[in-house]
Amino acid sequence: MKMGISTLFALLVLALELFMSINASAAKPDKATPQVPAEALLSFGHYMKSCPQAEGIIQQKVVDWLEKDFTLAASIIRLHFHDCVVRGCDASILLNHRGSERRAFASYTLRGFQVIDDIKAELERQCPKTVSCADILTAATRDATIMAGGPFWEVPFGRRDGKISIAREADEKVPQGHENITALIQLFHEKGLNMLDLVALSGAHTIGRSTCLAFKQRLANFNGTRKPDPSLNSMYLNNFLKKKCQKDSDLVFLDAITPKTFDTQYYTNLHKKLGLLSTDQLLKSDMRTGPFVDALGSQPSLFESQFAASMVNLGNVQVLTRPNEGEIRVNCNFVNA
Repeated sequence: MKMGISTLFALLVLALELFMSINASAAKPDKATPQVPAEALLSFGHYMKSCPQAEGIIQQKVVDWLEKDFTLAASIIRLHFHDCVVRGCDASILLNHRGSERRAFASYTLRGFQVIDDIKAELERQCPKTVSCADILTAATRDATIMAGGPFWEVPFGRRDGKISIAREADEKVPQGHENITALIQLFHEKGLNMLDLVALSGAHTIGRSTCLAFKQRLANFNGTRKPDPSLNSMYLNNFLKKKCQKDSDLVFLDAITPKTFDTQYYTNLHKKLGLLSTDQLLKSDMRTGPFVDALGSQPSLFESQFAASMVNLGNVQVLTRPNEGEIRVNCNFVNA
């Protein structure tokens, strides 16, 4: 009897949830004092009284910026990921001082800071010292996704802004496109995310660009072999990538087929060895993540719903929500005086 791909996907998710619950149970001490998780203190009505126009302001500003430069959609999504993967979603990536995450090598090509600054300035005019930079970045990411043709999801609010930002932590934590799948799974696990989140969030590469520096090791001397990465489509390599990458800073679309459309083509590309980053292509070949690639790639509605769910999960990573944690920055670039 053959199982449909939807049934297989459901079984994979159930198995993953069971695995996660067993691990979580094993990690719990026998007599732990129960505490409400930080993300449970987030709420959809957090600004209902203090700044009811907050979401509208964020949305309109994102629309205005993306109408001028559509490529900012992927940049904002990436900025949010970089923020959440280091110290959680606390807007530490926005702090602009010597030795901050923003100055790290891993952050060298990040964009979208001006968008957040513009939103924050307007919110400070209308609701002073109320809306956090972390909430702004999280909501702007949702709105940028929608503008790019992706799904909607509700964003709970109440994040506070962190006061610590260290470049070294960004360089150690943020994936650079050449890690192995085990390392990525471990990183996501540390953040409370699972393999399904990894594959779904990687689907953001359906839009956006990468510098040639991030994948040039695949083009000629892969792992010291003096040959290209064998998992890279030879026509894509010879007829396009080698011509496109004249220098490290040159930019290439992550999705070679429909680079400006938020769709499942990214996953389809992996079947044809058209994954640009080695981490992209490895998602397909690794037996742990490959079935999720197949399921999400073959069912657009499943991809959209799972991408939305995984973005909510990402936005809840290590959030600061208690009064004694963090602050509400007046300027996203600096901690309050």
